[in-house]
Amino acid sequence: MTQDQSPITARLLALQDPGYQAFQSKLIPTLPPQRVIGVRTPILRQLARSLAGSPEAEEFCRALPHTYYEENNLHAFLLEREKDFDAALAGVEAFLPYVDNWATCDSMSPPVFRREKARLLPAIRRWLASDQTYTVRYGIGMLMQHFLDEDFCPEYPALVAAVQSEEYYIQMMIAWYFATALAKQPEAVWPYLAEGRLSPWVHNKTIQKACESRRITPGQKAALRALRRPGRGDAAR
Repeated sequence: MTQDQSPITARLLALQDPGYQAFQSKLIPTLPPQRVIGVRTPILRQLARSLAGSPEAEEFCRALPHTYYEENNLHAFLLEREKDFDAALAGVEAFLPYVDNWATCDSMSPPVFRREKARLLPAIRRWLASDQTYTVRYGIGMLMQHFLDEDFCPEYPALVAAVQSEEYYIQMMIAWYFATALAKQPEAVWPYLAEGRLSPWVHNKTIQKACESRRITPGQKAALRALRRPGRGDAAR
């Protein structure tokens, strides 16, 4: 362990799987490979369980920014262990500015958020208005995860459609949101595609993702394909 390396970081480095490191690095092109240690997610979650609530974990979470991808994921998994809504929300909001990749962003979902959805909404609105890519992506993901079933409101897809960004990882999440919403709330969401309310790239990517879903019927898929708009599907990359 180097002088400025925390005990937790040293434990992560000792758990390195070189083959997995090479595989994982290819999945996260926004990160330099040297920032990926190569520790499998079940091992990280097990470590989070063993560390949760300890002074060591609290010190680790205060020491931002982290260097390694796995440090960020461990931080996210520690936040998921928090049972108090206010503490979990404060922890997420302190951490979001340092989230720098799609995988960490999409991995962080404190269960306590499900039990306090009304209190979560103001935070989601703040996140959607952020100028940080992964904060916006996280807000869309929380709307998709928590507000497409019994707590759905037609206002929510409108909030997502109003997000204006050329960032690939935001546009992909918007498409993912609308493809999922088509399966769960088709009557409310269909007009966004039928009336061309989304940008061409997001529109076409939504159709692609919806047509790949088993939750969309063959008839719906045929109707969706007829709505495809001309243009390169990867224009936003």
